[in-house]
Parts: sequence; C-alpha cells; structure tokens
Amino acid sequence: MTFAVFPLCSLLATFGARTVTLEEAERAAAAQRPDIRLADANLAAGVARDEQARAPLLPQVKIDSLYERTTGNRSQKPGHTNNYPTSWQTYNWFDTQVSATQMIWDFGQTPNRWRAARARAVALGDNARGARLEAVADVRTTYFRASAERSLAGVARQTLANRQRHLEQIRGFVHAGTRPDIDLAQAVADEANARVQVIKADNGYAVARAQLNQSMGTTGDTDYEVADDTFPPQPGENAEIGPLIDEAIRARPDLAAMEAQIRAQELTLRATRNGYWPTLNLVAGAESAGQSFEKTHLLDNLGNVVSSGGMAWNLWGGAQLTWPIFQGFLTRGQVREADATLDGLRAQHDALVQQVWVAVEQAALV
Repeated sequence: MTFAVFPLCSLLATFGARTVTLEEAERAAAAQRPDIRLADANLAAGVARDEQARAPLLPQVKIDSLYERTTGNRSQKPGHTNNYPTSWQTYNWFDTQVSATQMIWDFGQTPNRWRAARARAVALGDNARGARLEAVADVRTTYFRASAERSLAGVARQTLANRQRHLEQIRGFVHAGTRPDIDLAQAVADEANARVQVIKADNGYAVARAQLNQSMGTTGDTDYEVADDTFPPQPGENAEIGPLIDEAIRARPDLAAMEAQIRAQELTLRATRNGYWPTLNLVAGAESAGQSFEKTHLLDNLGNVVSSGGMAWNLWGGAQLTWPIFQGFLTRGQVREADATLDGLRAQHDALVQQVWVAVEQAALV
C-alpha cells in the first residue's frame, strides 16, 4: 500500500496563493500524517493475518526431495545368524515425495482462530477510521488556533499604530508646552510595549503555523497565511445529553474496535479450550526413491531379468488422528491466559464507555 506525499509548498503552488484553507489542511493531513499511514499499514497487516489464519482450513500440499551419497550396509541385530558383509562403497540415493493433508475436524480450533483473526482485522479497520477522525480534529484545532493567533497579531499591529499616533500627538503637545514631559515618556514606553506585543504575537502566529504543519504531516515552511474559515452549527448539538451519549457510543470507532477485539478474544478462548480434543486429518501422497533415474537390467543366477538401480513409486493414503493427551498443562495455562485477557478487554471497554460519557458532557457544556 503506497501513499502520495505532497509537500506544503507544492500544495500552495497548486492553488496559486500563499493561503491555506481548512479543507486543504484536512486533505493534506489525510494524505501525509504518519499516524494515518501507520493505521492503514496495521490494517493491511491484519487483513494478511486473516488470510494466514484461514490457510490451515485449506488443503496443504508439499514436495520433499532428497539426494544422498550413502553406503549400503544393512543393520544386524544380536542373536541373528545372518551376517552380512560390510562395505564402505557409496551409492547415489534419490527420494522425492509429494504429500497432501486436509484437516477434517478439530472441534472448532482452526475455524475459531480464523474468525478471531477476522474480528481483529475489523478492529484494526475501526482503528484506522478513528485515526482519520482524530487527525481531522487535530487539524481543525491547530488551524483555528493559528487563525486566532493571526487575529491577535492583527490586533497587536492596530494597537501599535494607535500608540504611534498617540505618541506623535503627545510629542506635539509637549513641544507646545501644554503637556508635561512625563506624558511623553509614558507615551514612548507605551509605544515600545506595543512593539513588544507585536513581536510576541508574530512569534505566536509562527509557532501556531508550525504546529499546523505538524498536524498536517508536512515538513514544509510556514510562509503562508491561514484563511478565516468557520463552521456552521452541527445538527443536534443542542439535543439532550442522553441521546448525544447514545449516538457517541454507537458512532465512536474506538468503541467499535474494542468490541471487535472482545469478539476476537472470545473466539480465541473458545479455540484454546478446544485444544483439549483431537484433530482428524486426511493424508495422501506419492513417493519415488531409488539409486538412479534410469533403470538397469541385470540377470540373476537362473538367467531371469531383474531390474535394479531405478526409481520405484509408492502411493499411500489414510486418516491421521492427533490427540495431545498431556503436554505439561500447556493447554490449561493457555486457557487461563486467554480468559484473563478477555476480562482485561472487557474492563477496558467499560472504562472507554465512561470516558465517552465524560467527553460528551464536557463538549455539551462548551
């Protein structure tokens, strides 16, 4: 997954002006912010893990090939009268095997793990949606802060202009002898303080634009102005607090992600508990082994033609039952861990619901 990155200078050049609107800032953040790109990457990884979890449900086919240079001595057991001579002469040995396995039934272990991986991918999708919403909120906050700092800088300049005009008036009055010198000194100090406020306001505006750059995910310069964008009232923002909280609980992506994680953990716990039971697989395969790929014909003592040194094929098929009877209480420990993890996720969900209540009430009071 790739993402286009647009430097701020290019973005401004596209619109032909050194003014950034809120819509442009939000669009730049959606394309460039690292947290959004990270959330999208995590989502892509979650989808890939979903595919991996499904793989054991499908047929498994593999090919194994072996080449050896080996001796041909036969093993001899004590008590046997057959004594075979040993030789250190070496021979070629080729062995190729094709095998296939299909899982038939494992009491829901693999299907539940697949469903859990799919639920976690859904949670990552909700996290990505939440990252975009948080990015929009961050951009809007920094944008309006920069707009406010711009207004403060304008007020500071107007104040400085007033102080300068007042200073000229006081200077004229003092020269005419109608005002004392102390009034001129006070006017000079006021004008100097106004200049300091202009410098502070300009610095505040520059810092606010730098923060806006960060919220947009860009490393460009701050040689631009922000537009005076505003928002109309949001529909239903003056409704009763109860319906607002219910809507927030339904719409919040972080809550949806947490609920998907709880579903995934419930499925994981179910799959782990089923680990006490056996797994049934169908197996089939073919194997070819021998000293060479070409058959050589030899005669025995009776003059019969025999073949030696060639590849011989064998086929097999059947059912395989695997039942881990005792693994040192491994499964019991895994079940306890999965159960505790599920309790933790449910606690996090309840805490998040409480945070949503507080956040909605605070927003309603602003």
